[in-house]
Parts: sequence; structure tokens; C-alpha cells
Amino acid sequence: MEFLSTLFGEQITEDRFYILIRVLVIMFVGLPLLIILRRVLNRYITKHYSQHYGMLAGKLVFYIGITILLITVLHEFGFSLTPLLGAAGIVGIAIGFASQTTVSNVISGFFLVAEKSFVVGDVISVAGNVGVVYSIDTLSVKIRMFDNRFLRVPNETMIKSEYINITRFPIRRVDCNISVAYKEDLKQVSEVLFDVAAKLPYSLQEPPPLLIFDKFGSSSIDILFVAWARKENFLKLRNGLNMGIKERFDKEGIEIPFPHVSVYAGSASTPLPLELVSSDKAVLSNRTGSGGQAGKPEGASE
Repeated sequence: MEFLSTLFGEQITEDRFYILIRVLVIMFVGLPLLIILRRVLNRYITKHYSQHYGMLAGKLVFYIGITILLITVLHEFGFSLTPLLGAAGIVGIAIGFASQTTVSNVISGFFLVAEKSFVVGDVISVAGNVGVVYSIDTLSVKIRMFDNRFLRVPNETMIKSEYINITRFPIRRVDCNISVAYKEDLKQVSEVLFDVAAKLPYSLQEPPPLLIFDKFGSSSIDILFVAWARKENFLKLRNGLNMGIKERFDKEGIEIPFPHVSVYAGSASTPLPLELVSSDKAVLSNRTGSGGQAGKPEGASE
């Protein structure tokens, strides 16, 4: 006791010493218990309900526990809570007027939780940004993008804007836009496409694949071929379809045309003849055209 009195420069009574011991016990016991309780509650609710509810419940219990610990410590030191509560009320009103955006985000967060348009772990697209929902907090939605960047979107913005939940449903559709030459047999093209889809293990038979003849393009017949896969196999099916279609088209001799233009000279049936010449002939032709006659051999008379 004398050592503590000398260290702090004032007399420490036995009562104050015991108060300090109680405060230390409260802090060193209460904080670990809160952390353990938060983790246990988070795991339990995540297992029986969802990860999102587990995170919210854990945070709620932790913040309430911290508040109780703080009030207990102040009470041990002899602080009266009545003036503090009155001051907190006045400060709260002032902060409420000064932080309307924050309050709006908090209220929007409750709507997001109640609506359950997406949960933690879903893949969503917001304003062209695609990523996995990392957490839904009181002020914002945190998203981990696929290139490992971190995106924070305020709850109010999420409520007011449009977003797409890509993994809400268990299956997804893969769209393949294909073009074939006009000379190709469309029945053969159709058989090849369905055969490629049937041989891929990720392609679902229910709903079945579908082929749609989209339109007659300027240089090709445009086709939309769709197949379904479970959401976790979406990329595997898309890559498998594109690679399989290209390989089978090459094997079957089916042409995938590229855009081209045909030039006609005054007649719908007679095309303008074009001829490719070498660079030497082109130079000779230019000289002939510019001089009126071709160059004569060396040593020839005029």
C-alpha cells in the first residue's frame, strides 16, 4: 500500500484498493466472456438460421455487454449515472440532428435485413460491380469483389438503387450467342449443339437446353443456344460449351463466319472483279498509268 501511495503521489486507502481490484477483475473476466459468448452465439445462429443473422446477433450481444461493463466500472468508481444519462440525452439529440445520413443508413439497414433480398455469401451486382457479400452492418453493406478489392455501399444507397442477386436461385442459365454461315444445314447445327450440351456433366437436363434462331444477320444466321447449370457450376458450363462448340464445328466443317462486305458495280448479279497483284506489278502498273506507256528495256532506241 505504501508503495502504491508513493507511486501515485496520493494516499490509497484500503477501500480504493479493493475497488481497483474489482474493476480489474470485471474487465479481465468480462471482456473474454463477451468475446466467447459472441463467437458461440454467432456459430449457433449461423448453423440454425443464416450467417447474416449470426453476425448481427454476435455484434448486438457484444455491444450490449460492453455498455454494461462500462456502466458497472463507472458505478464501482462512484460516478452517478443520472447526470451522465441526462447529458447523453442532450448530446444524443444534437448528434441526431447532425447525423441524419447516418440515421437514414441505420433505418435502411433494418429494411435490408427484414427484406432479405440478399444475405452474407450471396454474389450481387451493384452499379456494375460484382462481388460476394461480406457483411451487412448497421451503416453499410461490405462486398468483396472477385479481384479481391473491397467495396462499401451505404445502406441508403442499396435501398434506393437497383442491384442483382446473381446466386439467389439454385440454378443459372448459360447463354451462347453463335453465328453460322448461310450455307450451313441448320438441322445439323442444331444436332451438334444439343449433342455438345448433352455430353457436358454440368449441363442440366431439366430444364432442358434450348435453341433459338435469333435473326438473319448481314453475313450470318445468328443463333442463341442456352443451357442450365447449378449456380456453383455456372463458369464450368459456360467454358465447356464455348470450347466444345468450337471444337465440334471445326470437326464437322461448320463455318463460323466473320463480317464481310461484297461490292457490286451497277448490277445485282455481276460482282466487281478484284485481283491481287504483287508489289512489283503494282509499281509497274503505276508507272505505266502515270507515263502513258510501260518502261522500255535498257539500250532500246526511241
